This record gives sequence, C-alpha cells and structure tokens, in this order.
Amino acid sequence: MSAYDLPDTTLITNEQISANFIAHGCKTFRGAALYLRDLPYGRNLGTPAHLSVLNEGRGTCSSKHALVVALAHELDLDVRLVLGIYEMDETNTPGVGPTLTAAGLRAVPEAHCWITYGLNPIDLTSPNAQSQFHTRTFVHEEEIEPEQTGSYKAKAHRDFITRWLSDAQHVNLNSEQVWRIREECIAALSV
Repeated sequence: MSAYDLPDTTLITNEQISANFIAHGCKTFRGAALYLRDLPYGRNLGTPAHLSVLNEGRGTCSSKHALVVALAHELDLDVRLVLGIYEMDETNTPGVGPTLTAAGLRAVPEAHCWITYGLNPIDLTSPNAQSQFHTRTFVHEEEIEPEQTGSYKAKAHRDFITRWLSDAQHVNLNSEQVWRIREECIAALSV
C-alpha cells in the first residue's frame, strides 16, 4: 500500500490544517499526503514541529506523519500514527554506514514514525521511504498521537537505548554516546 491508496477526501476550507494545505495547492487528503511525502527531509525549527512543516517546507518522519494524522482527525478519517524502534544500519538506512563504522558499531536503535490506514503501514517520509520501510524489523511499536512526537517520542527512544545497552554486551558506550552517534547518523541523512 502507498500514499496513492489513501482516501481522496476533499479538504474542508474552514478547518485550520485543511486550510493550510489548500493554501499550498492541495485539494484532497491523498493530495496532502503526497505533498508531504515529496517535501525534503529535514528537522523543523517550529514548535510543535508538525505544525511548522508546511511553512518551513521540510519535515521528518515524525513531523510529516503527525501533520497528516492531525489532518485526518479534522476529516474524521481513521488514519493512525505509529512509533516504532528498529536497529538502524547501512542496509535498512542507506547513508549511515560510515558514521556507524567510525563509531565501531554495526547498528544503533532508531525511532521511526509512520501511519496506518486500515492495517496497512504507509511511510510518507520521502518518495522512496515505503520501499525502505519494508527492510526494517521493528522491535517496538506503539500507536501515539501527533502531540507525542516531541518529548514523549524522545523519552521512549532514550529509554529503549538504555535497555538496548544493557542487553548489548559488546558495546562499551553509555546512552549519551549512543545518542550522539545516532544524531551524527541523522545529520548524514539530512545532507
């Protein structure tokens, strides 16, 4: 399933998020999802991040998916936001290999957000994200709300890293060092 399989529901002009998408040339929910998918990957400066995606012209897996779920809520569509954690490596996230190798790691835990429509996962992070999504094995998944993509997501991710380190006997790093390496990986993806 892809963004093309999402409902083609007409946006509502008197709703705030719909009106913002309409101002960017979108007429339907599906069109808004495709618009978000095609925006460049990049962290948002505004708070909350998902409400600044359209103004900044970029977004992350968290901010893009949180925004499309907030739009779905306006339109009364059953689209859900999922937070998952997987072991990020060069195979499932091309571009992070050199950073991981330099740190002496094969992988680091990474949090990722996507949406579900019905039982089907859809990744709008980038045009090729759907194919990358299927290369990842998620070791944790939970449904969250758009407002939880900030501090809640970060805490869940950091807590997972702490548990991962206690299980990973070969890693001589603390959670802050792993977080820093993970940040370097994300920076490599943003180039």
